Amino acid sequence: MRRRWFRISLVGPLVLAMGLTAVSTTANASVRNPSAASGTLTISNESGELWPCSFNPYNPAVWGQSVGFVYEPLVFVDSLENGKTTPWLASSYAWSDGNKVLTFTIRKGVKWSDGVPMTAADVVFTFALLKANPALDLNAVWTVLKSVTQSGDNVVLTFKSTAVPYFYYVADQIDVLPQHIWASIKDPVTYADASPVGTGPYTVSQCSGQNISYSANATYWQPGLPKVKTIEYPAFTSNDPANEELATGVAQLGAQFIPNIKAFYTSKSPNYHYWFPPIANVSMFINLTVAPLNDLAVRQAIAYGVDRSRVSAIGEYGYEPPSNQAAIATPTFSSWLDTSLLSKYNYSYNPAKAISVLEKDGYKKGSDGLFAKDGKELSFTIINVGGNSDWVAAVQVIASELAQVGIKISPDNLSGTDFDNDIYTGKYQLAYNYEAGGPSPYYELRQLLYSGNTAPIGKLASTNWERYINPSTDKLIDEYAATTSTAVQHSIVDQLEQVMLSDVPVIPMTEEVDWYQYNTAAFSGWVTPQNPYAQPAIYILPDDEVLLLHLTPK
Repeated sequence: MRRRWFRISLVGPLVLAMGLTAVSTTANASVRNPSAASGTLTISNESGELWPCSFNPYNPAVWGQSVGFVYEPLVFVDSLENGKTTPWLASSYAWSDGNKVLTFTIRKGVKWSDGVPMTAADVVFTFALLKANPALDLNAVWTVLKSVTQSGDNVVLTFKSTAVPYFYYVADQIDVLPQHIWASIKDPVTYADASPVGTGPYTVSQCSGQNISYSANATYWQPGLPKVKTIEYPAFTSNDPANEELATGVAQLGAQFIPNIKAFYTSKSPNYHYWFPPIANVSMFINLTVAPLNDLAVRQAIAYGVDRSRVSAIGEYGYEPPSNQAAIATPTFSSWLDTSLLSKYNYSYNPAKAISVLEKDGYKKGSDGLFAKDGKELSFTIINVGGNSDWVAAVQVIASELAQVGIKISPDNLSGTDFDNDIYTGKYQLAYNYEAGGPSPYYELRQLLYSGNTAPIGKLASTNWERYINPSTDKLIDEYAATTSTAVQHSIVDQLEQVMLSDVPVIPMTEEVDWYQYNTAAFSGWVTPQNPYAQPAIYILPDDEVLLLHLTPK
């Protein structure tokens, strides 16, 4: 199972860039040819759960079935092409006042799927809804925004200070909602949105726990798009049946781990391909409100006690390389990694060091082989998604290795629904999951460490699931948003790496890749390493839409 993976924008000032080969951004889509859409695309993405048939784009548990298919952002930012931007529901944008004011010109001629025109008022309404309901403000944009107002066809965002890196969050990660529908919803946080009305290329034609059927939106604003008429999105609770549909050609687009992929998949047909670009990290999340996990020595011992290379080789067949404790994915972001800091802390596999750290902190090993202090044994439960066979195998390796240093880890393989609820609300001890990625490691570190993203236990935290709170770290993250200096940005990221190494709030295990398999027999226009027009995994939003709009039935 792969949940929403936040994409990241360009680090410095973004330059308006057009040129998606299959995607038109014509301002007034007066000529449409929906009848040209044909064919059926089937997606195989093991979700770990049956579909709830809810499509609220601000509910992290279900947004992957709505964003990109039904709901759209103002601008698309391609993190695989150095943050190149493509105007979407906004036809243009411009910074002013020392990068404190961002003005979007809202595209004319766009209609909601029920025929009502989309206007700048819908955009202002969406931002106001996030402000009035902080649980919907998943990236804490209102911590930096001062106001959002309408001026004719323009929407003006005024920030409290220079905020160029926040372009990604406000332009790419906020999905515009129809005011004429959402204004009457009493509780938008819990609203299921069972019959979503959006501006996107598809509408939900049928939904059950087993499958979602999407149909081409006949009034979609981009002329001649989409070209694929129907999308079938079956639900899978484990990898094996999802992988079988890919290997037999039933599904044409995949987004999950396949063991021994060459033998199982690509050897079956010359039309079968895959690409796994590394972006971020899969990590062990540590509930910092739980004793003794709030003891630094315990977290350090766990970091020293796991051989990340074995986790990569056994759990991921080497497709996902081992991570480093600084949380900098390499070689993608090697230029950002402070190797001197990494060497200073040296969190390479060292069982003897793990034991030494615990003993120095007063822990003693009992007759059962477990370390304990003050009568409290180092025995923890780690939640995982049982349908993720790779993660299940990885956690087994972790448990086996930590047992050798006197720490007991008991895997609890949950359904996707239960896992979501537990990690978002903080009802766990340890958890195995992944976080954000993109062209700058700052954004993943922000997702991991920024206190504005977390929430008290029992409340939904969009990110920072470990509940890490440090005003000094928040200050660094805020300072990054106020500078366009590459040197200053690197310095701040170095200091955030220091936080990861000294505080060990999260323990990265393997580098997270975009899982992506594709079948060229019936469709052309796929993302490739030679044409990386979007992140290719279907769970990357709103990149999923850009991929779907490029596809053409043969």
